[in-house]
Amino acid sequence: MSNRTVITFGTFDVFHVGHVRVLQRAAELGDRLVVGVSADALNVAKKGRAPIFNEAERLEIISALKVVDEVFLEESLELKRDYILERGADVLVMGDDWAGKFDWVSDVCEVIYLPRTPSVSTTGLIEHIAGLA
Repeated sequence: MSNRTVITFGTFDVFHVGHVRVLQRAAELGDRLVVGVSADALNVAKKGRAPIFNEAERLEIISALKVVDEVFLEESLELKRDYILERGADVLVMGDDWAGKFDWVSDVCEVIYLPRTPSVSTTGLIEHIAGLA
């Protein structure tokens, strides 16, 4: 029986329970969980702002989690297929806010979109905290 490798990607800025839950659910889908953490520059390009925690800090946070077996820096959205192939991933897991957007890699691995944790959003948390300042 071969090991099933699951891969997922995210910024994981202002780490919260929604992040914990999606990583736990992703880990349950296989034997090994690999996580790509978005580089600071990628986050600026994608969201128009730098993360609160820098990429080294976010890599440290994610690598400390017991459900995570490997962590790496995701430097480009266009390299998703390469990251999947390089790490031998059998399954790509993303939040359902990305539903359909990664179906283009379904020829190299299974693609699963998981429901997000209701009422928890990093952007919402940042805006809430900023409003308190």
